[in-house]
Amino acid sequence: MIDATLVELSRAQFALTAMYHFLFVPLTLGLSFMIAIMESVYVMTGRTIWRDMTKFWGLLFGINFAMGVATGIVMEFQFGTNWAYYSHYVGDIFGAPLAIEGLMAFFLEATLVGLFFFGWDKLGKVQHLAVTWLVALGSNLSALWILVANGWMQNPVGSAFNPDTMRMEVNDFAAVIFNPVAQAKFVHTVAAGYVTGAVFVLAISAFYLLRHRHEALAKRSFTVAASFGLAAALSVVVLGDESGYTITDNQKMKLAMIEGMWHTEEAPAPFALFGIPDREAQETHYELKIPWVMGLIATRSIDQEIPGIRELIALSELHIRDGLLAYDALETLKTDSANAEAREAFLANQEYLGYALMLKKYVEDPRQANDEQIALAVRDALPNVAALFWSFRFMVVIGFYMIALFGLAFYLVSLRRRVPRWFLRVAFYTLPLPWVAAELGWLVAEYGRQPWVIEGVLPTFLGVSSIGVSDILITLVGFVVIYTTLAIIEVRLMLKTIRKGPEEAESGDDPARLDERFSPAFSRPQE
Repeated sequence: MIDATLVELSRAQFALTAMYHFLFVPLTLGLSFMIAIMESVYVMTGRTIWRDMTKFWGLLFGINFAMGVATGIVMEFQFGTNWAYYSHYVGDIFGAPLAIEGLMAFFLEATLVGLFFFGWDKLGKVQHLAVTWLVALGSNLSALWILVANGWMQNPVGSAFNPDTMRMEVNDFAAVIFNPVAQAKFVHTVAAGYVTGAVFVLAISAFYLLRHRHEALAKRSFTVAASFGLAAALSVVVLGDESGYTITDNQKMKLAMIEGMWHTEEAPAPFALFGIPDREAQETHYELKIPWVMGLIATRSIDQEIPGIRELIALSELHIRDGLLAYDALETLKTDSANAEAREAFLANQEYLGYALMLKKYVEDPRQANDEQIALAVRDALPNVAALFWSFRFMVVIGFYMIALFGLAFYLVSLRRRVPRWFLRVAFYTLPLPWVAAELGWLVAEYGRQPWVIEGVLPTFLGVSSIGVSDILITLVGFVVIYTTLAIIEVRLMLKTIRKGPEEAESGDDPARLDERFSPAFSRPQE
């Protein structure tokens, strides 16, 4: 039997490293494109203030990039150390996008980052600009292949279980790449990264303007961030809607839990604006609903139902019993691979094999499970509904707040041409919010998939390595210590660089003329 403590510690360690790693990823995505935009303006206008901006924000990008690389490598090694059976079972599929990411994207990005920092005096303007854009492209390509792998975990298309090798294998790699869940996750995640980069630039620029330091750079950076951030924030909402639509068919339980929808609602389903989900009573108390909204978002129709949690639980029991037929046939094929009747029975029920594997938590041979054990396995299909319900809503609130923030920032710099000090303070204190939203988004995506490590294919508890609990506990404590140390180093380096400010001594622009050539939006912040 699987040690439950081992499973939970393995999950906790991966969650720690993954969520810590994703503190750096969105800023890398957002800053890389904003730096490329700034350098493009420098090449087109020849104004060295834009070169100074590129170098300053590029230095912060480099610090963040280095930390992201270190944490990302550690995270990927865990598949082999802590999740050995997972790697064995689906490694032929999951490993391919990760290998492509390393060969195509990461090496490209890492090599060109060096050229970005050390090529200013060795490359021409256009050549260096091409390097900067390729760094941004490499960042996005890296995210693409990682999210192709993650999207397959959510929606395992283009693959099938091979009873001869006892592993999942690819049968359509194009389907894996163009998996609609992966593509929707990619564009949504990248857009969220752009928002993070824009908020970072906006907040630091606001800090300088409040202190009346490096104002020439801060004014232009603020304007770029307002424009770029508004487009990105609007994209996040639109692409988030698309991401939600893709789970309607393949992750019905996740959708129902996000809504706290215990029973199938009459189409079109309402959206629960507020409520208190109760897992024990299997109902949501004090619900405040908006008619039609969820049905229109999730199904884009007015006549398609969204199944409720209770109905999906009942369906899970049927899937478990069908999966037992596949499991029984598979056991026969292990000893008699030529048995045509067993192979036919397996092929007829193979899509439910993973449901039968859920019984291994309670009995060594799922075929020996009784009704009580089946009921326990069915209950495992329902994680903490309240966690998903509230995580999703906090994430959405932050998303709409970002639209309001950047919309007002864009209005102030482009039409009013004045930015009051109260807004600069708001912009500065908004700095942590995009990271909060990003982590909540991953909580919804990954915790909402439980109890599966591969949706409908492999239960999470079966994916762990056969190692001791003490080994996991020691490494978990070690990671907490090391990552806390790295976090302190990262923050101190960032703060030191921000306090020091940009190197403006090389600028050929006349500081007295900067405001004459620039929009008077920041001629002096107003109360």
